[in-house]
Amino acid sequence: MTPEENFSKLGLQLPPAPSPKGVYKPLLIDGNHCYVSGHGPYLPDNTLITGRVGIDMNEDEAKAAAQQTGLAILSTLRNGLGSLNKVKRVIKVLGMVNCESNFGKHPYVINGCSELFAKVWGEENGVGVRSAVGMGSLPQNIPVEIEALFELE
Repeated sequence: MTPEENFSKLGLQLPPAPSPKGVYKPLLIDGNHCYVSGHGPYLPDNTLITGRVGIDMNEDEAKAAAQQTGLAILSTLRNGLGSLNKVKRVIKVLGMVNCESNFGKHPYVINGCSELFAKVWGEENGVGVRSAVGMGSLPQNIPVEIEALFELE
């Protein structure tokens, strides 16, 4: 099945592709690589999930926010490329978690995005290298910000 067919089977709704909130491009193509700037957890109504992990939300709510962030990235890819089918594989994901200082389950939280990508592109092409780190704050008090690098067909 194609990535578009895989995504369709999930029954999930993409939010609108977020517009830049600063001086940057949401997506940049360089040869057969597609760099996607940091995204937050946009909902279909274009609002953001907010809160600090370990204070305002638990790890499962944060994991759901990471999945929502992955959906925002998919929306940017579809908007910029025309189709998720133009992505061959995930190369790298960097996930940042806005959390209290004693929180230690950053990888679990970012799995929300990584598991989504694995369902869209399959285990072989949907799982790349990854970092998951904690931050003292993120823009607009979002719980996660994720950027990614993809290889294009």
